[in-house]
Amino acid sequence: MTKITKVKTGAKLEELSSYSRIVMVDNWIFVSNTAGRNPETKEIPEDLAEQTEQVFANITRALNAVDSGLEDVVSTRVFVQNPADTPAVMGIFGEKFRGIDPTTTVTNPPLGSAHYKVEIEVTAYKGAADTVQDRITLSL
Repeated sequence: MTKITKVKTGAKLEELSSYSRIVMVDNWIFVSNTAGRNPETKEIPEDLAEQTEQVFANITRALNAVDSGLEDVVSTRVFVQNPADTPAVMGIFGEKFRGIDPTTTVTNPPLGSAHYKVEIEVTAYKGAADTVQDRITLSL
């Protein structure tokens, strides 16, 4: 039988919009688009790097709630408000996912608030880090 687990963080928008931070279906973990608001202080760092680091802290916290982590991420979607910020965000992204190498889409749409400089959504498979992985490099 399929098991579904839904994780909420208590954020006001989750209740207003009726969504979960995570929906886990068996081993598949879907993490909602995540911004850089500190859950304790409710503050959003002004600095791009600090905000990006907070996004990763928030995603990691959510994944940890279902006994997973960044190492299980298989796909990501990165939303950067200002196109000029993309290289800086992706530099931090590369540090976090070095060796994990998920599929990635990067885009520059308007975000839900002018305060948000970056938001990231991930899909993970619980236990992916512990599986045998083939790596293929296509030559050009």
